[in-house]
Amino acid sequence: MNFHKYQGTGNDFILVNNRKNEYPVLSREQIHRLCDRRFGIGADGLMLLQERTGYDFEMKYYNADGKEGSLCGNGSRCMIKFVYHLGIHKEIYKFLAADGVHEAEIDTDGIVSLKMKDVRTIKRFHNDYILDTGSPHYIKMVNHVMDMDIYKKGYEIRHSKEFEDEGINVNFVEQTDEPDKIIVRTFERGVEDETLSCGTGVTAAALVCYHNENGFNEVEVKTLGGDLSIEFDRIDDNRYENIWLCGPAEKVFEGSVEI
Repeated sequence: MNFHKYQGTGNDFILVNNRKNEYPVLSREQIHRLCDRRFGIGADGLMLLQERTGYDFEMKYYNADGKEGSLCGNGSRCMIKFVYHLGIHKEIYKFLAADGVHEAEIDTDGIVSLKMKDVRTIKRFHNDYILDTGSPHYIKMVNHVMDMDIYKKGYEIRHSKEFEDEGINVNFVEQTDEPDKIIVRTFERGVEDETLSCGTGVTAAALVCYHNENGFNEVEVKTLGGDLSIEFDRIDDNRYENIWLCGPAEKVFEGSVEI
C-alpha cells in the first residue's frame, strides 16, 4: 500500500489515496498496527481519500486504535494539503467527513483553513465545559498547564463513569494574560494519550475562551506542536457560527508498506 505521512502542528496522520477503491476493507488490527510508532509507520490516525459524487472528495478517518473516528480537524487540514499536492486545486474545497459537509481553503502562505460545523450547545459539567465541535470535548480551565501530567489527569476524566463507554477528548486550557491567547494540551480518545495538537479540541477551547461577547472573535492557540488560530462569530451563550480552524499542514514523507 502506498501512503503519505502528513502533520498539522505535530498531529500526524497516514494518508492513503483510495479514489480507485484499492483498499475497500482495512481491518481494525491493520490500521492499529500501521499507526503503531514502534511496529508500524506511526501516527495519531489514518485517513482514506475517497471519491464521492457531488463533492471534491470524502474523508474516512480512523483513530490510532483502528476504530472509525469522528471529525478530525487537523486531519482534515492535512487531507486538504494532500489533495492539493495530488493536483486538485480549488479556491474552496467541499468535502464530506464523519459529521457532514465541510469547506476548506489554502491561502497564499500555505495555511489551511477548515470551516467547522456550527455549535449550538455548551454544557456546564461541575466547573468545566462539554461541547461537540465534530468530536466530543471536555474543557477544563487550569493554571500552569505546561507543568501538568496530562496523561494521568486526562485518563482519569476520559475513563470516568460518565465517559467510559463513548469516550471523550479532554482538553486542559490555560488563559494567558492576553484575552485572545490560550494554551491547550489534549488527551485524545482513540489515541488514549496526549497528542501534540488536536484541531477540534483547540476549537472547543477557543469557543469557551471567547473575548468578544457578541460578534467576531479570533483566538490564538499555542499547542505542544505549534500555533493555530480559530475565528468565529459568537451569537450568544449557546450559538457559535462561521467557525474556522486555521494553521499549517505539511507533508513529512511518503512510502509503501505491506499490509
